[in-house]
Amino acid sequence: MKDRAILIAKYFIFKNAKDKRNLTNKKLQKLLYYAQAWNLVFNNKKLFNNEIEAWIHGPAVRSIYTRYKVFGFNNIEDKIDENEFKNLTKDELRVLDTVWEVYGKYDAGYLEELTHSEEPWIKTRNNLLPYEGSTRVIPTALMKAYYGRQIPK
Repeated sequence: MKDRAILIAKYFIFKNAKDKRNLTNKKLQKLLYYAQAWNLVFNNKKLFNNEIEAWIHGPAVRSIYTRYKVFGFNNIEDKIDENEFKNLTKDELRVLDTVWEVYGKYDAGYLEELTHSEEPWIKTRNNLLPYEGSTRVIPTALMKAYYGRQIPK
């Protein structure tokens, strides 16, 4: 699969179908963001190459937002074959499962507030007004540095 962000999104949709939580597009965007951030910290590489933009409602991957916007504020449903995930490494799966465990229990509103309180989103938006749209890309180096500092020494 060329677009790994879609693969990661599908993984969270698959997990959600099993756990029967509510997974909206906005929540999915935050999970993708945290998956990318923590994979940078723990595996020292990007999980996917898509850029994450600092939108009004938090970090977002444009292509994934566009793909799932038809669901609006409703739970995303998609037929997914578990075999699609066979190319994910054990280290990547560990990060994805941890992100799902830690962040997946929260709703989109909480995750939006959380990302809004963290340095990567704040610094990337810089002096934009809260209601001002943006296509500014959150640098992966900023994500890795910030979340790396959150790990107790």
